[in-house]
Amino acid sequence: MGKVVTLGEIMLRLSTNLGDRLQESKEFYAHYGGGEANVAISLANYGHEVSFLSKVPDHSLGYGVEKYLRSYGVETSHLLKGGPRLGTYYMETGIGERAASVIYDRAGSSFATMDHVEWSLAECFQDVELFHISGITPALSEHWQVMTKEIMKAAKTAGCQISFDINYREKLWTQEQAGDVLEQLLPLVDICSASNLDALYLLGIAEAPQTVAEPLIYYYEKMNEKFPTIHTFYSTKRTVYSASHNDLQGTLWKNGVYVESDLHEITPIIDRVGGGDAFAGGILHGILTQMSPQQIIDFATAASALKHTIHGDCNSFNQEEVARFLACGSGKIIR
Repeated sequence: MGKVVTLGEIMLRLSTNLGDRLQESKEFYAHYGGGEANVAISLANYGHEVSFLSKVPDHSLGYGVEKYLRSYGVETSHLLKGGPRLGTYYMETGIGERAASVIYDRAGSSFATMDHVEWSLAECFQDVELFHISGITPALSEHWQVMTKEIMKAAKTAGCQISFDINYREKLWTQEQAGDVLEQLLPLVDICSASNLDALYLLGIAEAPQTVAEPLIYYYEKMNEKFPTIHTFYSTKRTVYSASHNDLQGTLWKNGVYVESDLHEITPIIDRVGGGDAFAGGILHGILTQMSPQQIIDFATAASALKHTIHGDCNSFNQEEVARFLACGSGKIIR
């Protein structure tokens, strides 16, 4: 199995009970979570040696983060302690036609207020095969835009493949700001989670002609032309019937080969948060273990579908459980 490093902010998530409004809630479900931490947990579940880089406050919440990560087998020797606070977000849980909604309370967090790299990067990336990061990190501050590039360059120098999930969040920065930063970062990337909307609105790719049979292939190819170091693109196609009922299909473009997974009908959805991270973790696991493109996309989409069935941010299923789910079929897979 591969040795992996992920980096990002981990936060405390406080969710309402199903059917409650945020402003009327008297109790919340508490979970730790963050995109890169979720990916780290998935890969650790699949047997990889994974280290998570972040910074948390030196008090009980920070210790809780460390205990949480270690409980899933994620290595935390590079988890920095200090700074003012742990970022938090509140989620009003969606149901039926009412979508989930999020309020961030992450300004001034220990991670977001970092203004220089506090790790020995050569040590962090020694013998590491893959480094995973997302667009959420450079969205946090101008300092993090500079540091993200510095850290990615160090990973590249150390011989790591770099995985980047664009993961655009409109509550954190504008499309123009994101596009400018992505132009600087993506030339360093080998594996990228990017959708047709990312191509259109962040990367300046022209809209696919109506004569194109599969527009997503067009967008993947155009992004590869613009950023030729990226050998793998992936994303999901999601049809939202309600907050509790989605169709999900995975897509993968790897070295010019395009594949799709079966279509998964997920109903009822217990918790959609972290579904994309479970998908990313499955993709990276497939690449690290040299699965075929079809095996990669089938495994990753199955992992994401399973994540929708449990509370919390992270995917708690191991490789054998995902493989068994694939072999036996879900409650309903449309073929």
